[in-house]
Amino acid sequence: MRFAILTGIVAVSGLSQGMLLPLLAMLLDENGVSSSVNGAHAAALYIGVLTISPFLERPLRRYGYRLLILLGGFIVICSLILFPLFPSLFFWLVLRFAIGIGDHMLHFATQTWITDFSPPTERGRRLSLYGWAFGLGFTIGPLLASLASVEKALPFYLAALLSFAGWIGVFWLPNEKPKPLERSSSAAGRFIGAWKQAWPALLLPFAYGFLEAAVHSIFPLYALRKQMGAEQIAFILPFFSLGGIVFQLPLGALSDRFGRREIITGALLAGAGCFLIALTVGASTVGLAACLFTAGMFTGSLFSLGIAYMTDLLPKELLPAGNLLCGMLYSLGSMTGPPLAGSVVDLSARAFFLAVSAVLLVPAICLVSRREQETAA
Repeated sequence: MRFAILTGIVAVSGLSQGMLLPLLAMLLDENGVSSSVNGAHAAALYIGVLTISPFLERPLRRYGYRLLILLGGFIVICSLILFPLFPSLFFWLVLRFAIGIGDHMLHFATQTWITDFSPPTERGRRLSLYGWAFGLGFTIGPLLASLASVEKALPFYLAALLSFAGWIGVFWLPNEKPKPLERSSSAAGRFIGAWKQAWPALLLPFAYGFLEAAVHSIFPLYALRKQMGAEQIAFILPFFSLGGIVFQLPLGALSDRFGRREIITGALLAGAGCFLIALTVGASTVGLAACLFTAGMFTGSLFSLGIAYMTDLLPKELLPAGNLLCGMLYSLGSMTGPPLAGSVVDLSARAFFLAVSAVLLVPAICLVSRREQETAA
């Protein structure tokens, strides 16, 4: 019941985020806001994540998982209700920032709780289900956004209602707390300790954030440079997310059985290979859709597999710090992906797939290098 409620909350959170991103972009565009300002406006969510991250570990340890989930969900619900009531560029910026804070509180508490109570033999599967639930909600979100054609406020209120339904379920959960620290240490010391012990795993949320944001934001520019139409782009793009949804659970189960590092390394190399193959298909709609679907199959689980691998490497008292680092690095990847990939496309459209392949190859090389060091030791 506990795991079901937590994954349900995450699915609703993914739905609200998937609804909010395209809906706000369209509404701002209708109001004459430029594309550059629109893009910068969207970054407020990730800025909220980075701002609140250093301050979450202490209240989690003091008050427990449930209270942090309830507070984060309350912030998200209130923000969703306020969007249609105050249609202002600046106020929406503040609300996006608040949703970044609330969502991160919710995700940090839920994923830390799941990593805490999941046995190692089921950890990959459970965290894959966690990632699958968020991905499914995120994929359905744009369908909810389309209801704005009926009434602009309708998607906001429906998302708030669904979030409230999930929020109520949290009251049925026991209030548990992370394992207490065995010795006093500063927050900075715990972050440094978590990084030293689990840095190969922590590279994966950054790579996934970079990849997800770059594919959704910059691949359309690549396709336009290849003289492809908007209909073709709209058909191709969802295949990347769909591949991740389809193969999320199998990869998690394989990592439980054959080892986290081996499966992650293979997935990174296979994903990089799929993007390199995309260089050879030109402007073929079917070819690009197949490449993105296959790449999504191997890379769509990187965030959840990264959390599972991080949990394998860290003692339980450092899990809150490790989960915070995962969220922060994912946000940094999401913020840096579009501008860096966009700069590469300005130089050469074909270089887009080379850039995302390189981002996948770096953590793969690091994982192989760490294995060789451990073997030599």
